[in-house]
Parts: sequence; structure tokens; C-alpha cells
Amino acid sequence: MYRTKTCGELRIEHVGQVATLCGWVDSYRDHKGVVFIDLRDRYGITQVVFQADTPTDMQTIARGLRSEDVIQVTGEVLARGAGLENPKLVTGQVEVRGRELTLLNKSKTPPFEPRTQDLPNEELRMQYRYLDLRRPVVQQAIILRHKLAKATRDYFDRHNFLEIETPILGRSTPEGARDYLVPSRVHEGSFYALPQSPQLYKQILMVAGYDRYFQIARCFRDEDLRADRQPEFTQIDVEMAFVKQDDILSTIDGLMAHLLKELRGEELPLPLPRLTHREVMEKYGSDKPDLRFGMELICLKEIAENCGFSVFKNTIANGNRVRGIVAPGAAEKYSRKQIDELTEFVKQYGAQGLAFFRVKEEGLDSPIAKFFSAEDQQKLIAKLGARAGDLIFCVADTAKVSSAALGALRNRLAKELALYDPKEMKIAWVVDFPMFQWDEDEQRWVAEHHPFCQPHEEDIDILETDPGKVRAQSYDLVCNGYEAASGSVRIHDPAVQQRIFSMMGIQPEEAELRFGFLLEALRYGAPPHAGVALGLDRWSMMFSGTDNIRDVIAFPKNQKASDLLTGAPAPVDTKQLRDLRIKVDVPVK
Repeated sequence: MYRTKTCGELRIEHVGQVATLCGWVDSYRDHKGVVFIDLRDRYGITQVVFQADTPTDMQTIARGLRSEDVIQVTGEVLARGAGLENPKLVTGQVEVRGRELTLLNKSKTPPFEPRTQDLPNEELRMQYRYLDLRRPVVQQAIILRHKLAKATRDYFDRHNFLEIETPILGRSTPEGARDYLVPSRVHEGSFYALPQSPQLYKQILMVAGYDRYFQIARCFRDEDLRADRQPEFTQIDVEMAFVKQDDILSTIDGLMAHLLKELRGEELPLPLPRLTHREVMEKYGSDKPDLRFGMELICLKEIAENCGFSVFKNTIANGNRVRGIVAPGAAEKYSRKQIDELTEFVKQYGAQGLAFFRVKEEGLDSPIAKFFSAEDQQKLIAKLGARAGDLIFCVADTAKVSSAALGALRNRLAKELALYDPKEMKIAWVVDFPMFQWDEDEQRWVAEHHPFCQPHEEDIDILETDPGKVRAQSYDLVCNGYEAASGSVRIHDPAVQQRIFSMMGIQPEEAELRFGFLLEALRYGAPPHAGVALGLDRWSMMFSGTDNIRDVIAFPKNQKASDLLTGAPAPVDTKQLRDLRIKVDVPVK
């Protein structure tokens, strides 16, 4: 054994014992011939001391040590003198008096030190990810991710679920994000697709009788990236047979309570709130609202249609919306220049402009206040529940644009005004999503979630006549402004499944070609079933308190889907391409 103790293990009760530690040099200090080393591993840091009377050869090694050198130290555990303890370390009451020292590996001068608070840019950290992974805050995130996965497995095992692996190499069924394709050497001209989710396989497992399935599944989507998204990701995949929507929601409620208890020691009141899609779009302008603060969107139709401001009046006359939000106590916190910046911000979401009012005791202060009578000003203040010192923002546009613009502005203002505790986790369900949305580019109806969602029974009769009003038995779990899980009751009747395909322009012949294996399975006694998938990376991110998903993934890709550590993706050998019968013809830029 290289070591008898870890660098986070020694306590005052170990004083007098001899311990052997291994780790990386976190810091080095030489005080008049006495060398102090802070030795680090993933368990913690222990101070090691080499006295001036240490043998010369060991003194030579000790004085030559620098950050990130790997060493082995054997010595006696001693109590630190009075007043010399380090309360920031769990090992801070003791130190190891070095008797033996072995340099296991000398490190090059690192481009950055894991203990530094002044971090370099993320690109450099990802290039030297093995150094970044030594940082205690990153280690804690990776450890938390492990605990989250373990707690998840424990919970589902206790509730009689089976963890079943599904294939990584499957069939491409393009309907949504792009697939990552894998060429087959054996089947010339054919391709596998990496799974965007185990959706079809887990439905087939329900047909096969495995009524409680889960999997911590690796998934892949070739789509544009964001701070909270990666091309390859991990989800907690769940499916149940002989259940209705509330059964799934209650099961995941229990999982959330279990995780909050295990990882944070917090009690989570159940059941979690259930909010309809229509309700959250009206109140928060988003189907993944951050519920840690209020600042709800308020409809101002009655005031807008009777005021003297033509922009508001004309918007209502054209059948569109005028809505507002109140930023509490913000009247004097935002200058006109800053409000102009907010105006440009909402334009990114399609808004034509942003009206604002500073609320004062005597009324409203705004460039457009003159278009509102004293009575209308008081009605506006009352409708919005505003108080003196608040700042009102309004957007006049379509329902879609006003939701997107004010929803995004709401989140930005809440962060800038510190209206919530960043450590709080506010979790709720959003249910009754629309079954379809109209794709202007393709001029056809497409699935809001995916084409396997069961419509509400009372809406099936209007599938063909009024598809825009059909509600799906689908649901998202939202937390702090993130979509943290998504699922639905599945279609188990092949006739209903074909009606959904037909609404999307997928005729029976094409449906059989693309989804025949699923449709055939449904014809062999498919039980009613439902499922959900939770983003393991995203939950790890939220539990860790970071807003960057790359912080909780050991080897993440950057926003261009590149692995800066290994250089992937990269060209491959010509022979490999020849074996796959692929010719790469890259156009000259």
C-alpha cells in the first residue's frame, strides 16, 4: 500500500500514530529551514512539516518540491501548537512530522494551479481538464453527481424498478433534433444512430411486461449548444406500465423528496405543485418558470384599450396583448441608459419596444405618462399591485412575443435585483402541454414534445378538426427556471398512433418504414404506460449551485461540441474511411 491514511482523514485522536500519506503538493513554504507542505488529495489537505534537523537527502527533496508534484510522506501525527490550528481544514488540528519522503512524480509548471482563486478562461481549463478536476470545488461537484446517481438507484430499487440497458447503436428516426450517425462497415451504405433517448426501446419493454423500468442512460443530440446543454448527456430514464399520469408524477415527487433529503438534508413538501401550461405562459411567460420569486405578468387590456397611448390601443384593437411586470424597488436603480439596454434585450425576443413607468407617490413618471390620465395611472398602479419606488415595464405585442420578452426580462431583473436565494430549489410540474405546434417553415403540424404522447381523452375527437387546441397528457418538471424533466402518457393504441402520425404528415407507409417495429409491438397487447426522463447533468448542476453544466461533467465538450482535451472531433485515417466506403469531400472555404 502506498498510503495508510488519506489527506482528509487525520484528526486529533490520531496524534502519536505514524501515518503514510500520498498526494499532490498544494502549496510550499520554507521558514528558516523548516519546510511546510500542504498535501492534497480528493479527500482533503494535511499539513506536513520537515524540520531543520531532517536528514540532508530528504531536506534536498523537500526544498525542491513545487505545486502539483506527487509525493509519498511517512511521519508522526502531532497536534498543532495552541493558536496554530487551521479551522478551515477538517485536519486543521494536526500535522505530520515528516520522517520519510519519496518523490513519486515531478510535475511540469502547470498553466494554472488548482488552488488558485483567479481562474483562467474556460477553454484553457478544458484543455488541461486533469488539472481543473483537481480543484476541490470541481471534485465536490463530481462527488455530488455520484451521490445523486446512487441515491436515484437506491430509490428506484426500493420501489421495485429494474435497471435495464438499452442499445447505443440503434435506428435513425429523425423527428426533432439531429441524430449522430454511425456508418456501418458490414452493411454498406447503412447507418446506426446514437440514441437521442431510449424512448422507443423503453416503450417496447412495457409491451414485453417489464412494468417498472429505469436506466441512467447516455444520450446524444446533434444540436446547437448552450451553457446548460451538451451534445452527449445523461438522463434518468423511467417508464411504468398500467399507470396514469398522476402515478408517474407521484413517483417522481417521491424521488425529488428522497434526493433533497439525501443530498441536502431538506424536507420537500409533497405533492409538488401542478401548474397547467396555459397558466404558466400567462403568469410567467415561460413553460419553465422560475418560481423562487413573484413578478408575474399582468394583462392590461382594459386599461390599454381606453388610454390615450396609441401603441397600446392599436395593439389591443389588432387582437394582441399588452402586459406588464413590476420590478420591486427598482425605480432609482435603473438609469435611462440601463433601461435602453433592457429595451435592446427584449428586442432579441421579437418585441418592438419596452415601455416603462417609475412609480412615485403622486403617480407615474415616464416619457409616455402624459398619455395616461391621473385616473388611468392609478388604475395601472392598482392593477399591477405596484408601490412607490417600483419600476413598471410593459410590452405590447402578440401573445407569443409578449410572453417571450417579458418572461426573459423577468428572469434577468430578478437576478440583477437579487430577488431570490440562489441556493433555494423551487420545484413544480407543468402539465397539459399542447399536443402540436405549427411549423411555419415546413407548413405542417409537429409534435410539441414527441409524436408518442397520448392526447387527453376529451380532445381526441378534435384531432383532425382543431389540432391547435388538442392537449397532450405530457408534463415537465421545472426547477429554478430550468426544464429538469419531461415525460408523457404514451399512446398504446396503434390506431391512435397513426392518427397522430397523419396529423404530422407521416402517412401509414412512411410510418411503417420509420416506426414499424414500434407499431408492430403495439399490436401485440401493449399495456397503458407512461414515462419521464430527468436530466442527470442538469440536476447535478442545480444541486451543486453552478449555472454551467460543464462544471459537473468530468470531460465536457465546449460550445462548439469540441473536446479540447483530446482534440475530438478529428480527421481519421484514410484506411478507416475506405473500410466504411466513405469519401470526404470538404469544400474549399
